[in-house]
Amino acid sequence: MIPFQYSRAGTIADAVREMAASPDAKFVAGGTNLIDLMRIDVERPAQLIDISRLPLDKVEENASGGLRIGALVRNADLAYHALVEQRYPVLSSALLAGASAQLRNMASAGGNLLQRTRCSYFYDIATPCNKREPGSGCSAIGGLNRMNAILGTSEACIAVHPSDMCVALAVLEATVKVTGPRGERVIAFAEFHRLPGDSPQRDTNLGADELVTAIELPRRGFAAHYTYLKIRDRLSYAFALVSVAVGLELEGDSIREARLALGGVAHKPWRDVQAEAALRGRRAGEATFAQAADLLLREAKGFGHNTFKIDLARRAIVRALSQAARGTPQSQSNKKIA
Repeated sequence: MIPFQYSRAGTIADAVREMAASPDAKFVAGGTNLIDLMRIDVERPAQLIDISRLPLDKVEENASGGLRIGALVRNADLAYHALVEQRYPVLSSALLAGASAQLRNMASAGGNLLQRTRCSYFYDIATPCNKREPGSGCSAIGGLNRMNAILGTSEACIAVHPSDMCVALAVLEATVKVTGPRGERVIAFAEFHRLPGDSPQRDTNLGADELVTAIELPRRGFAAHYTYLKIRDRLSYAFALVSVAVGLELEGDSIREARLALGGVAHKPWRDVQAEAALRGRRAGEATFAQAADLLLREAKGFGHNTFKIDLARRAIVRALSQAARGTPQSQSNKKIA
């Protein structure tokens, strides 16, 4: 672990000013991902700017009837917040499916958005990795790639985004509020994370000198028909092989509105508006769900060890849509698949 300078920001303006003055600095809040990466020399910031004391730790209703989540709200507090449990249960469920209780007590909502991939080659500084060292190559493409992406890949990178929370935020069509030297701006959640393309070192469209201040949820929360289904190697603390977040609105047995997103399969939470459109106006049933799954996975590509994830994702999509339609969401306390 390299030496680094440390400072604690007293205000949002101070944090932004310090970052603008030190391009090699990093913001730190819970540190549940960044500190791990520093220990193994994947991240080598010259300075850590501690933002954990900034006034960004509230969950509040906003003027549009939705919810504003401060970037420093802890994942555990967010998962059990009464308004989240009542109005956005798919978000609560996704948070409880992620990490361990100890990590949820430390990790922040803003930090969750900015997690780096858990690709084993990214973590191994002895191997080439375009995300860690642009231009060096992607060891995962021809290597042990069981956990890697099947959608949205490029010749430069097949890493996946590891967050559970972000898959639910994709379904909810959240927005991300950020601030920087050029002022404040709002980023639609669908545009926040990036596909790898030829610049996999960039995970998001957040500027290097910008700070996430809040996540905003719209009024619609799919409180009646939702689920978060996470398929993993073990039921305790583990990253998703495939996860599915679903929100439905039904009229009788007909689907009026449908949203679904996949985790564990791409460089960002994966949504497909064509697959969602194919569900609307259709009868909620296994045949309809299977057609949507085929449409969503039509461009999926395996790389050997992870090819099984295509069929796994297909079956998980059908199961998750069935859970949501029945109003029997996946339990995160009893993880047996419903």
